[in-house]
Amino acid sequence: MNSLFDTFVLNNGLKIPCIGFGTWQTPNGKVAADSVAAAIKAGYRHIDTAAVYANEEGVGEGIRRSEVEREKLFVTTKLWNKDRGYENTLKAIDASLLHLGLDYVDLYLIHWPANKKQFLNCDEINLDTWRAMEAVYDSGKARAIGVSNFLVHHLEKLIGKAKIKPMTDQIEFHPGYLQEDTVSYCKRNGIIVEAYSPLGTGKLLGDRELKKIASRYDKSVAQLCIRFALQKGVLPLPKSVNPDRIKENADVFDFIISDEDMKLIENVKKLSKVGCHPDEVTW
Repeated sequence: MNSLFDTFVLNNGLKIPCIGFGTWQTPNGKVAADSVAAAIKAGYRHIDTAAVYANEEGVGEGIRRSEVEREKLFVTTKLWNKDRGYENTLKAIDASLLHLGLDYVDLYLIHWPANKKQFLNCDEINLDTWRAMEAVYDSGKARAIGVSNFLVHHLEKLIGKAKIKPMTDQIEFHPGYLQEDTVSYCKRNGIIVEAYSPLGTGKLLGDRELKKIASRYDKSVAQLCIRFALQKGVLPLPKSVNPDRIKENADVFDFIISDEDMKLIENVKKLSKVGCHPDEVTW
């Protein structure tokens, strides 16, 4: 990868820009609009949001303010848990499109799998929801469909009965928490892995070993982590509302991490999962 305009290719042939701009915890309204507009101005062409972030309106405003042609942008949003199921999913995509002010999204994701802790028929719920995602895809309201927070056992049960294979799986991925089983499974099955929290929600920024490695490239730890994901074949989704940080997070194409340093990063002190475990969520 040599620039923000480089892409991964999804299993339906659609190109997805190699770094996405995340908007989790970004307040709706002016903050969301300003940060998205700043990201697009800095060169990002891939914007990631979700219904539960409650900022789709601001994200849509930032997209319109940028004046970049819609066809040149890649926009992702996600189905929230309360909207699982066939009919609810069909209604939810329409609500997200209305909030975003768009005719379609480029990627629509199931945000979390239903799990046994909540539902005895969780596998059936996931399949019913996925069938609706397939209908959304067939309708053209989403140019690609995928999942988020799905582990191998979720994916196996879904793929076994799906008409269309998920095109992405967006999971927590960063030094200290690499989810190697899920990443390997996705790569074997042609599913692009997207990394949310590629900086460990900031917990990695003070790591001494990562600072030492980053200094060898005259880069920040954040830049090192983003480049690390790319070199692992994973699509990172860094987030910030600070224009300088937004630009800095995109400045990762003028260096290559050596094989030796990649191994050091892979073996940094394990960082406990910063998000929730998909089989333990209760909401």
